[in-house]
Amino acid sequence: MARVYNFSAGPAALPLEVLERAKEELTDWQGCGMSVMELSHRSKQFIGIAESAETALRQLLDIPESYRVLFLQGGATTQFGAVPFNLAGPGDAADYLVTGSWSKKALAEGKRFCRAQVAGDSQESGFTEIPDPADWSLDENAAYLHYTPNETIGGVEFHFVPECGDVPLVADMSSTILSRPIEVSRFGVIYAGAQKNIGPAGLTIVIVREDLVGKAREDTPRMMEYAPMAEAGSMLNTPPTFAWYMAGLVFQWLLDNGGLSSMGQKNRAKAELLYSAVDASGFYTNPVRPDCRSWMNVPFTLADPGLDGRFLEEAGAAGLTNLKGHRSVGGMRASIYNAMPMAGVEVLVDFMKGFEARYG
Repeated sequence: MARVYNFSAGPAALPLEVLERAKEELTDWQGCGMSVMELSHRSKQFIGIAESAETALRQLLDIPESYRVLFLQGGATTQFGAVPFNLAGPGDAADYLVTGSWSKKALAEGKRFCRAQVAGDSQESGFTEIPDPADWSLDENAAYLHYTPNETIGGVEFHFVPECGDVPLVADMSSTILSRPIEVSRFGVIYAGAQKNIGPAGLTIVIVREDLVGKAREDTPRMMEYAPMAEAGSMLNTPPTFAWYMAGLVFQWLLDNGGLSSMGQKNRAKAELLYSAVDASGFYTNPVRPDCRSWMNVPFTLADPGLDGRFLEEAGAAGLTNLKGHRSVGGMRASIYNAMPMAGVEVLVDFMKGFEARYG
């Protein structure tokens, strides 16, 4: 069967070149007579894989030496709790910007472990925009300011980095990391689940400023504490070795293809093409305010929701898969992460135009 264009929000498409290389090495990694999945995480071979992956990620993001890079488990959801455990005491205030489903979940978890408070909220708009910074209520004594740069479900994205003075800025970059250059030094903690732009599910990247390591409260579970993980090279226990290896291949693929500046240009072009098609149509609608639209996740609705099933059926037959919107918002959603080529977006746009001509 020919490969399809996979618009899944995650686990998401992986670069074909990466999959082909993993296929070649699957049963015998670099002549060692065994698969990467069979290598001991303490072995010289896997230590080399781990170090190469970190080196490539540091190069891609230009990560300063004053930051530690952790390769962890538990998904970004575990970091909803790990962040307050590591940065805030039980009575400490922590600010949260709430712009969609994932930031709401981060806030709810934060409230379990510290005095988490809403600094800005766009719920009244149905999470279709970023709240105006002039309306934010920031606490200059907060332990941190948390935000979600890109809301995967609603397709809302910050196209700026929040200003919060000396308060550490914490970002859940699960669905936007590696999609374009970022200035890591503006953040205290960046965390991201792997299954969108990094690699297969099972790995979580945490980039944490050195001065924020070692501040965890005493009752922090060791598996959630940054300091012992950093000291152990992210190998306090057996790490997700295959996912780590695959992430390293993706990092190298990005470097080989022009790095994040090049990827940012490609992602902008893909998003502009798809949004232009939606906006030019009276049949499709995107609910997000234009200046807050995501480059990575593009939701859209049909004029007649009764056609949703037919749209998905015909799209699938055309090799366009996983376009169904999240159950909480309905409609359609096209996730166009790094591994989605422009050709895939062009095929989707052509299909949308044809579908509108038939049923509009």
